Amino acid sequence: VLAQGILARLNHQLSPVGKPFIRAAFYFKEALQLLLPLNTSNTSVMSNYNMIFKIGAYKSFSEISPIVQFANFTCNQALLEVFEGCNRVHIIDFDVGYGGQWASLMQELVLRNGGAPSMKITAFASPSSHDDIELGFTIENLKHYASEINMDFDIEIMSLEALNSGSWPLPLHLGENEAIAVNLPIGSFSNYPSILPLVLRFVKQLSPKIVVSLDRGCDRTDVPFPHHIIHALQSYSGLLESLDAVNMNLDALEKIERFFLQPSIEKIVLGRHRSLERRPPWRSLFIQSGFSPLTFSNFTESQAECLIQRTPIRGFHVEKRQSSLVLCWQRRELIAASAWRC
Repeated sequence: VLAQGILARLNHQLSPVGKPFIRAAFYFKEALQLLLPLNTSNTSVMSNYNMIFKIGAYKSFSEISPIVQFANFTCNQALLEVFEGCNRVHIIDFDVGYGGQWASLMQELVLRNGGAPSMKITAFASPSSHDDIELGFTIENLKHYASEINMDFDIEIMSLEALNSGSWPLPLHLGENEAIAVNLPIGSFSNYPSILPLVLRFVKQLSPKIVVSLDRGCDRTDVPFPHHIIHALQSYSGLLESLDAVNMNLDALEKIERFFLQPSIEKIVLGRHRSLERRPPWRSLFIQSGFSPLTFSNFTESQAECLIQRTPIRGFHVEKRQSSLVLCWQRRELIAASAWRC
């Protein structure tokens, strides 16, 4: 009852129009509203029509904000360096999305001396947060692109719930002489933060050459629920500020917020509420699970800086923090890339 009273007052004060902080607060208020027992809206309903908007919003976001390019480039460059001289590469992916990162990696692998290796992706997805239509779209796109550039390619989707059930070793089809790499962004577990230690144990058993990870700065299960939400609110407020600086078409911005950012905020709020207990910071979990940080090469660092300097908006910059490369807006962290070895 108290929560409903607070949310009712916030309904009068917040709107999806206005300054970045107000808009971010509006989306968090909407997500918190979903936690009330009287709430009847179903956020998981997905239509083909909706998917078109989601893909369009993601594409617009990738084009106007340097976040996706920075993340893909930094992680892919680390993968390219460990794949040097390998004829067969196998990526275990916990956040396949629309597959853009892997299309870029294929393109780079095809251009390398000695020709392209064969490439396989095993993507883990949760039926509760991934739509079959979206996954089908990603699979078809990647297969089509691989055939266009004459690359031997295969992709397999596995259920993340299988890891949770403790029924592994899973029927993972690992070939001999395959170079294994893992893509493990922390944000991909915002729906179910409690599964991360299990996933790390599973990954350790695979003995990959490298694990690449991304941290959005709001993936904080090491603090209580209210602090996590406030931290995430500040993080998304900074992200919206950076989008406003681009001075883009308002209709496109509204679609990015509604179909791309708002669902991400819902995942953070609902996922953390399902798993309220505090956990060690994710970096501590990596180290406790037997992973050690790798430093990005000087080439990766300098190229990431060049990439951001080409952004027409001033205010973005790359910082090196410990072994991570961090993309910042003004002084605020937007996303950090890191690499790990077992």
